[in-house]
Amino acid sequence: MAHIIVVGNEKGGAGKSTMSMHIATALARLGHKVSALDLDLRQKTFGRYVENRKAFLHENGLDLPSPDYHDLPEIDPASLKPGENIYDHRLSAAVATLEPDCDFILIDCPGSHTRLSQVAHSLADTLVTPLNDSFVDFDLLAHTDPMGEKILGPSVYSEMVWNARQLRAQAGLKPIDWVVLRNRMGAQQMVNKEKMGKALDNLARRIGFRVAPGFNERVIFRELFPRGLTLLDLRDIGVKQLNISNVAARQELRDLMKALKLPGVEISF
Repeated sequence: MAHIIVVGNEKGGAGKSTMSMHIATALARLGHKVSALDLDLRQKTFGRYVENRKAFLHENGLDLPSPDYHDLPEIDPASLKPGENIYDHRLSAAVATLEPDCDFILIDCPGSHTRLSQVAHSLADTLVTPLNDSFVDFDLLAHTDPMGEKILGPSVYSEMVWNARQLRAQAGLKPIDWVVLRNRMGAQQMVNKEKMGKALDNLARRIGFRVAPGFNERVIFRELFPRGLTLLDLRDIGVKQLNISNVAARQELRDLMKALKLPGVEISF
């Protein structure tokens, strides 16, 4: 059965769709069959990213490894039993259809609290949570004292993940491997950056997640989206010499893929 990767964070602007596209494409380039779902039914940023890729490759006569993107199937409301939620059925139907033929299913969640997102988290074998390196974003995981040094208690998103873990335990499923990524980090060593690191390490021990590095803030990510490309595609479209920033970004992606410790994945790029 497919290993399900959920990219989730209830705050927008954390880089979820960029992270989703790079993870899914990296797995495809490593020879794995990857299916992808976007649960942000309004914006569909991840879905647009995949559509942009398909259009660019077709226009330029290229055939590059890519995730297979799928929309959620429609469900006849009349088929539901009293009390059943249509969104539960749309997601479960999609996963049930894709699981037998895929190595991985990547699910990109919206930057808000939705029923679909709740259900997706309970399905996650690996949960990836990109987090901007700011206490504004950290507040989604836990509340801190005014100095940002003492953790006062878990916040709304951590509680949702806890509930998802309880559901999986009741169903006899293996625990979620939760990985929090410090994303869009600046290059400077600032006091806030050091405090964030200590707070995350402290919280990781308390509520059970692993901390891994994400992507630094780079212009290249904004440039790749319109063409649906990733860092791994640059040489395939004719970029013969990568600049220092692009080389560093590829190393960040390599470090990320290693940190995820996905089953059967050997990093070779």
